Amino acid sequence: MTTSRRRETKARTPLTRERVLEAAVELADRDGIESLSMRKLGSSLGVEAMSLYNHVANKDDLLDGIVDMVAGEFESPRVETDSDWRSVIRGCVIAQHEVLLRHPWAPALSESRVLTGPTRLSYYDALLGVLRDAGFSVLGAYRANLILDSYVYGFTLQEASWAAPTKDESELAAAFMDRTVGDTYPNLVDIAARVAEGGVDIKADFGVGLDAILDSLERIRAAG
Repeated sequence: MTTSRRRETKARTPLTRERVLEAAVELADRDGIESLSMRKLGSSLGVEAMSLYNHVANKDDLLDGIVDMVAGEFESPRVETDSDWRSVIRGCVIAQHEVLLRHPWAPALSESRVLTGPTRLSYYDALLGVLRDAGFSVLGAYRANLILDSYVYGFTLQEASWAAPTKDESELAAAFMDRTVGDTYPNLVDIAARVAEGGVDIKADFGVGLDAILDSLERIRAAG
């Protein structure tokens, strides 16, 4: 099928807000959020950019919408039979981290938005509900959510920024060791050596940090 025929096929498919947002997420995933424009988005959908404004009010509405669409991939926080608050929260935070890694532009964009969409609001309300049902006070649940959210977004931002398109972590660590003179940074060199040998697992590191946080949150819960 030629490019023009593909564009005609796309254009014949009725536009909806969901379809516009899905296409915007795909573009951001592929080319980065900085490259997302109404013109490029319209081209990907086979329509003129002005047609998009029937479904999104403006660029800010588009950005708010794709942040909320990504939140729709988070695991719903709810307590199942024979589960406890720790296992529920742990599973949700790990799932949230994995979703954000699939959309590496999302953490920074999410934190920059003034408005929070209904999907994200529902997610956080449900998470707070799990904490409250587990015995956290209102203030304790607020603090627990703040700590967890800071951890998952902060860790994801760092992990995404460390990703290299042409070198793996072991190669980057070896390069750091090669250019480090003498004992200038002995402790960092020790860690780099561990990374170069394949002795570091970033996913395991995320879990270790999360478990440490959950241990601390238990103290907040017990304090009432």
